[in-house]
Amino acid sequence: MKPFVGLVRLVGLTLLASATGAAVAKLPPPSDEAKAKAAEAAAKTAWSNKVADYQLCKAMDKVAATYQAEARKAGKDVKPSATPSCADPGAFVYTPPEAKPLEAAGAHSPPGTATSPPSTKVPAAEQNPAKKS
Repeated sequence: MKPFVGLVRLVGLTLLASATGAAVAKLPPPSDEAKAKAAEAAAKTAWSNKVADYQLCKAMDKVAATYQAEARKAGKDVKPSATPSCADPGAFVYTPPEAKPLEAAGAHSPPGTATSPPSTKVPAAEQNPAKKS
């Protein structure tokens, strides 16, 4: 029975190793369309988070108002605290960023203005002397 257990472990480890190798494989870069969809999804997620924050703020205001009303009925002196008002994020509107051509984006521009000429007066033979064999 023991050799069978060893065989099962060996097969299991082999399958695990092959699955790990497949998981590490490099994926191709996403297309422009996929990048645009991802950017829109990120914007929608950010908007959804703002909506959730707004709903939470409104719920907290409602709870605070109920607490203050109950406290006043009980004869307690309640002072309202100053809190910022809830900001409604409005409807979701996505405007994709404008795609600039490479030249307009500065892709081919040098990193800075040259402060000195690119060459010197020293001859190339003196800068890189040839090694004698």
